Amino acid sequence: MANVSIVMGSDSDMPVMAQAADVLKKLGVEFEMTVISAHREPDIFFEYAKTGEARGIKVIIAGAGKAAHLPGMCAALFPMPVIGIPMKTSDLGGVDSLYSIVQMPSGVPVATVAIGGGTNAGILAARILAVNDGELLGRLKEYSENLKNEVAEKAEKLDQIGYQEYLSQMKK
Repeated sequence: MANVSIVMGSDSDMPVMAQAADVLKKLGVEFEMTVISAHREPDIFFEYAKTGEARGIKVIIAGAGKAAHLPGMCAALFPMPVIGIPMKTSDLGGVDSLYSIVQMPSGVPVATVAIGGGTNAGILAARILAVNDGELLGRLKEYSENLKNEVAEKAEKLDQIGYQEYLSQMKK
């Protein structure tokens, strides 16, 4: 049964939302994913958000651009955590989406990650679930340790070959 619902207002958001799905999959967290529009199909959206808890959903990750109402509307209808991912937009670079998601009224919070921050949204959802799941917490600790080791390996390589060679290898 899915614990996390990943929802986006447009399939153009899929590359960012897939980052959240990828990290959840890597961490062994069950999720569902859909495209739904709060503006174009409000009746379907309301049913989706209101039935999330009954479907076993514990966290919603909602991505949206421009007016970015999807995360806030999820938070208005779903009683558990909602994580908003602002999408980069052609008009204002995603700042419009960021402001829309982060400026929620009192009583309707949405945790918000960086513009295009799909990976962090997935990690944050997993951390929320790990509060009551020791095995997941262990996998998160291992994930963090792997990130630390990757940085150490890069630093060692830089020390060994110098910045010019390192840079030339990055360009390949």
